[in-house]
Order: sequence, then structure tokens, then C-alpha cells
Amino acid sequence: MTLTPMKKANLLLLLVVFVWGLSYLFTKSGLQTLPPFTFLALRFGLGFIVAALVFIKHFSKINKKTLIGGSILGLFLFLTLACVYFGLQYTTISNAGFLGSLTVIFVPILSSIVYRKLPEKKIIIGSITATVGIALLTLESRTGFGIGDFICILAAVAYASHILIAKRLTNNKEIDALNLGIVQLGFTALYGTICAFLLETPHLPATESAWTAVLFLALFCTAFGFVGQVVAQKYTTPAHVGLIFALEPVFASAFAYLFASEELLPIQIVGAAIVFISVLYVETDIKELRGKSKSEAE
Repeated sequence: MTLTPMKKANLLLLLVVFVWGLSYLFTKSGLQTLPPFTFLALRFGLGFIVAALVFIKHFSKINKKTLIGGSILGLFLFLTLACVYFGLQYTTISNAGFLGSLTVIFVPILSSIVYRKLPEKKIIIGSITATVGIALLTLESRTGFGIGDFICILAAVAYASHILIAKRLTNNKEIDALNLGIVQLGFTALYGTICAFLLETPHLPATESAWTAVLFLALFCTAFGFVGQVVAQKYTTPAHVGLIFALEPVFASAFAYLFASEELLPIQIVGAAIVFISVLYVETDIKELRGKSKSEAE
């Protein structure tokens, strides 16, 4: 079966989400010794430097429109992470995981508002069932709705906006997707640095585990993950991006079970399976598979 550019982009996004599933373990470790904005600034600052150096020849051709677009994307990425950090201070981790993953619902909603067109039926069904799966996977205990929950919802809205803006910017022929992905990291680090000096006492990691967390997140989850996302979005739709990202809590729970000895309840396993099947349902072309099976039979 020949992979179309969209299928290749979606596979790249799947790999990105797989790596992001590990980020929760390293973020938890890093935040034990570093303030949130300092941690964010270090992570994205190092990620920006690595990505810029790896693609230095390409990056040297950056233009003004890409810089402006990167500053906007970086702002929404920063707002997403800032909301997650603050939300976690006032709500449970399970609630934050569920509400933050509502990006899967907000992307098609915002997309239909912006483009005045309803998503295809498969996307609507997949998004709803994926949300049900995420709820079963992440909501271990239901608590009252508070300010922390509201902030986590804002994080989901901010990231859904980031996905839509990234798609619009990468459609512009004057903006290079790779450079755009790199520049957003630099601006995210800049915004984090400003907040760190205004609200915290910035300092470098003091332990080996903190340095390991920062470096892993900078290299894989930031330099590869966020740049890869923007590049892939040039060839796929925001709705597909949002749905594939619904797999993030699935991978995060699996890694927590494997490496952090966290328990997975039967209902959580069912929720993970629902999310996986939802994504598989949307990403699998049934007609193409039937056509292939028919031709092989003949």
C-alpha cells in the first residue's frame, strides 16, 4: 500500500506523540528541583539551539514572515504549558490529564467555526469516542469543578488554537515549515525566560536527574517533537492532528505503568483501547483495504 503525504505526516505525528508520552516522567523529575518557568525556558532554549544547529544551512535562510509566525506559535505554545503548570497546582493530575486532552474536541469545534465547515463524519465520531476513552483512562476519581480545572481547559483551547494557526501558517508559501517549527521554540523559551525572571529565581539544574530530564525533553520532546509537529501539519489536517494527539495520555499511562510502577485499572485499559480504536478507525481507509483485498483475491 502506497503511503500518501498525509499518511506519512500522520505516522510522524504518531511517533511524536509516542515520544511525548515519555515526557510526563521526565517533567515530573525536572520540576522537583526547578521552578516551572525556569524549567520551561531551559527545555525550549536548549531545544531551539539544537534544532537550529542541526538545520543551520536551512535555518540561515529564515525570513521575516517566518519570524513573525514563529512568535505567534511560540506564544500559544507557551500559554498552553503555562496553563498546564498553573492548573496542576489547583486540581488533580488525573483531571488535568483529561481536561488537557480535550484538544481532541476543541480542534474540530474551532476548525468548523474558523472555516465554516463541519468536519467529516469519521472525525466527529472518532473525536467523541476518543474523549470517552480519555475520560475512562484519566479520571480515576471525580472532583468538583474548580479554578484549576478551568485553567486546564484553557490549556486545551490554547493548544487547539496552536494547531489551527500552525496549519494556516504552513499553507503560506512564503513561510518555511521547518524554520517555523524551530523559531517557535526560541520564542517559547524567550517568553518562559521573561516570566522566570519576573516570577521566580532562575537557576541551573543542581542534580544529575534534573539535567537528564531537561536534556531528554529538549532533544526529543522539544527539538524533534514540536518541530516535527509543525512540519507534519503542512501535509495533514488539524482534525487529524488533534485526534492523533489523543493517544498521548495512552502512551503516558503505559510508560507510567512500565517505568514508574503505577497501577493500571481494568477501566483504564478499556479507555486506552477505545482511544486507540478511535484513532485507528479514522486513520484506516476501509475502502482502500477492501479494494486491495478484492484485487488480491482476483
